[in-house]
Amino acid sequence: MFELSDRGRGVRKMFDTIAPRYDLLNRLLSFGIDRRWRRYAVAQLQIPVGGRVLDIATGTCDVALEIAGRTDSSVLIVGEDFTQGMLVQGQKKLDQSPFGQRIMLVNAPCEAIPHPDCSFDAITIAFGIRNVVDREQGLREMLRVLKPGGRAVILEFSNPRSRLFRGLYYFYFQHLLPAIGGLFSQRSAYQYLPDSVLEFPAQEDFSSMMNAAGFVGTRYVDLTMGIATVYIGDKG
Repeated sequence: MFELSDRGRGVRKMFDTIAPRYDLLNRLLSFGIDRRWRRYAVAQLQIPVGGRVLDIATGTCDVALEIAGRTDSSVLIVGEDFTQGMLVQGQKKLDQSPFGQRIMLVNAPCEAIPHPDCSFDAITIAFGIRNVVDREQGLREMLRVLKPGGRAVILEFSNPRSRLFRGLYYFYFQHLLPAIGGLFSQRSAYQYLPDSVLEFPAQEDFSSMMNAAGFVGTRYVDLTMGIATVYIGDKG
């Protein structure tokens, strides 16, 4: 049985705390661009009629709902998150959505996905892979539950390549964002965000990590001058 590390438990507790304000702050702090990023990520999926999709780190179900809105009514979606507080907020959105009946929520970590091998046609995870403490294990689990020919699409913050833009971005990310976030929620949570992004591997390194886990055809696309990156990998 998988047990979260001390770091993992700390991250889970932090997200439980900020869950009620999570959506508001996402829109505010990203100027709404996060919606465009999610739409682009979901557009990279290839989901057959009657397919099954797993959205890891589903949070308040933004990606799960985007998938439901873009796919046939026969497609079923499982939203998985290791933070109960986020799932509570997500369920509220599902209850108000015409797509809510197609989305089932599960409380579980990425490192121990509670589904059999080859269960899903596609997997998504948006802004969550950097919070997975054992990323190698998380990627192996994602590959395990994908069907042959299935696709994983990972959306994550990254570090801009332009030196000038990177300097402006870091100033906002490390100074303004925690201050603004602290006005509405827990400041330490919005200090964690830039710290976790700066710690995350470069695009080429994370792609190599996906390859090492067994994904094939791995590639990535930078969005908004490299503020975010979409990684795509298939199961052979």
